[in-house]
Amino acid sequence: MAESTGVLPGLSPVAGKPVHVAFDGGRLTSDAGVLLLAEIDRRLGISERLARCIEDPRAPERIQHTLAEMIRFRALLIAAGYADGNDCDALRSDPAFKLAVGRLPESGPDLCSQAHDQPAGKPAGPPGAQAHDGRVIAQEVGQAKIG
Repeated sequence: MAESTGVLPGLSPVAGKPVHVAFDGGRLTSDAGVLLLAEIDRRLGISERLARCIEDPRAPERIQHTLAEMIRFRALLIAAGYADGNDCDALRSDPAFKLAVGRLPESGPDLCSQAHDQPAGKPAGPPGAQAHDGRVIAQEVGQAKIG
């Protein structure tokens, strides 16, 4: 694109490259609105704040998708009308969602796949973690500055 501004100027760069939105072909998506929502999330730090409230038991050297990236992707899926989560696998390589999460649309790795259910009867964390996490999340989100 020869112009220095796109249809949606002011979007944050991804991997050091400017983001321009246009309607002239290339890899297409019907969900370009997630770029605006991602910018709001990024400026307010919502996904990062929520990620800090969750203990990540995964081995750091094996992590491909950060908690903040997974939270941002899931929140954007819900906002775009994919609330039930079964579209993650189909949309993990969508160019708009990849840009929104901070990955290059062509050469960046795909986003996380669909979450799998926790086995029945097995809690999703240590005892009491859900109640504690809920209080911490409410406190963190309540501190986000809007406007």
